[in-house]
Amino acid sequence: MRIATFNVESLDETRGEGPALEARIKLLAPQIARTDADILCLQEVNAQKPRIGRKRVLRALEALMEATGLGGYDLAFSRNRAGTGPRDIHNVVTLSRYPIQTTEQLWHDLVAEPRHRFVTGEAAGDDVALTWDRPVLYTRIEAPGDRLLHLFNLHLRAPLACPVPGAKAGQFAWNSVAAWAEGFYMSEIKRAGQALELRLAIDGVFDADADALVCVAGDFNCEEHHTPVEIIRGAEENTANGALAGRVMVPVEHSLAADRRFTVIHQGRREMLDHIMVSRALLGHFQSSDIHNEALTDELVGYAAVTASPVSYHAPVVAVFDL
Repeated sequence: MRIATFNVESLDETRGEGPALEARIKLLAPQIARTDADILCLQEVNAQKPRIGRKRVLRALEALMEATGLGGYDLAFSRNRAGTGPRDIHNVVTLSRYPIQTTEQLWHDLVAEPRHRFVTGEAAGDDVALTWDRPVLYTRIEAPGDRLLHLFNLHLRAPLACPVPGAKAGQFAWNSVAAWAEGFYMSEIKRAGQALELRLAIDGVFDADADALVCVAGDFNCEEHHTPVEIIRGAEENTANGALAGRVMVPVEHSLAADRRFTVIHQGRREMLDHIMVSRALLGHFQSSDIHNEALTDELVGYAAVTASPVSYHAPVVAVFDL
């Protein structure tokens, strides 16, 4: 059983002023084919306006699936808050060669929206709800060997400051360090809060089955030892309770040499932002992992210097299991 995760970065029929979908598929399809994934977790899949009716559709995804031979895979995707269809942008999608039994999404189902009172900017003194940017997609999959796989596909918020009314001089420029710091603080609450909601869901799975096969895959937008990863992992050295060791989620990239562990290059720094983490029970079936990062270029250089690049600046991560 091969599980892969890949942030395809705003898959759409067009990418703003960028290339057409055909140009993107020409480069993305070989990357996806190389993963040879039985279960593929995608992030940043945009929805398109329908040709008939009002509900948005995943037309760009369908074209990518056809080009990669995944048309027969079971499909699950995140939905808008009303549950009527996919979100306009940045959906998470799970494709599976094996049957998907059930699908849920976690979006403030276990953790309420935190409240924050502005201390800078024009809205100082006003309260705001810190809503997660997008849901976590939870699927139960009929894995080989008559086993049930609990798969969580996520895309956490990037470490970018949240808006503070009246505190910015431009799209990325701030009027004061204090206002930027408040926005960044709000962003970190969102990331940590969503990680907590996911951890609660994982613990709920373990409450029902201590030997459950659990996998978390996606774009965490942070490296190991950052707060969201620590919360999701639940390492025994943090709980100081050996009885909880069976609930630890283990990053499969630990099987690779340290200099191979990166999925993004940002401002010259190699960063491991995309992860596959598995329960101890699933780790018992683990065979190998890989990160297809040979062709990565610096994302900041790419966005600044390359016009209409069709690539994704994330590398796919693959994990192989023998069930």
